[in-house]
Amino acid sequence: MELRRLRFLREFEVRGTLGAVATALGYSPSAVSQQLALLEKEVGARLLEKAGRGVRLTDAGRILASHAEVLLAAADAAAADLAAHTDEVRGTVRASGLQSAARRLLVPAVSRVAAAYPGIRAEVFELELEAALPELRLGAIDLLISDEYDGHPRPRPAGLRFTVLHAEQLKLVLPAAHPLAAPGSPVPIAALRAEVWVATSAGTGHHAMVVGTCRALGGFDPDLRHLCYDAEVQLELVRRAGAVALLPELTLPAGDPAVAVRDVAEQSLGRRLFVVTREGPRTPAVTTFLAVLTDVASSLR
Repeated sequence: MELRRLRFLREFEVRGTLGAVATALGYSPSAVSQQLALLEKEVGARLLEKAGRGVRLTDAGRILASHAEVLLAAADAAAADLAAHTDEVRGTVRASGLQSAARRLLVPAVSRVAAAYPGIRAEVFELELEAALPELRLGAIDLLISDEYDGHPRPRPAGLRFTVLHAEQLKLVLPAAHPLAAPGSPVPIAALRAEVWVATSAGTGHHAMVVGTCRALGGFDPDLRHLCYDAEVQLELVRRAGAVALLPELTLPAGDPAVAVRDVAEQSLGRRLFVVTREGPRTPAVTTFLAVLTDVASSLR
């Protein structure tokens, strides 16, 4: 069996459609279908069957897909062992992170690695955790930086390793002219019931944290009138549209006279940043990048 075709099967098991596999791997759907048909001939069993307008795995397909995961992991481990025997650290590292982590952690790490290890090619992708985890498990990316808010644990699928990189506090961000923006005064969440709030879109960790905090500490559902991923856009909505935000320290501007950054009065709220990798052997390039990334995170403290 050709490992490349096994990768197509493994991708299909996780992604569910030929179109999604094609998009992820840079092929046309017909090319993906052709490769899987060739794999069926190699193993002498039907791996796909019609299901409505699409196709799904047969029992034989599911059995082979489970073995494919093991075989592909073994191939990756062999590649990592071989790379470890070279004199120079070389290879590609594909890293993903949410916006604040990419700006404050990944970009500095890429810069340091480029200067010190010219044989490492670092690639950065900005993905939310929900989209990045499947890519990590499939090997499309090598590491990702995710966050987790107090009281809102993230999923931790088997086969992945989660390591804390950085811990920080959450702050309320108000327009400078807001009545509750007195210098140094903590602001009760309960006092912001009537405000317009900004957060990321529903289904993300930040959105769930804002809604959960307002319910638990203030006893209300926030008027989340503005939804966006970009922290800079959220801050601009605070500055110009009078919105209220609850943001991690890494996303906050330094000395901006148009906004007031205040503590939450009811209790301290925090966020942790994790670097997530696959379990098993790592290539020297990934190991080196992780060491530099950890050093960058230490400097933030």
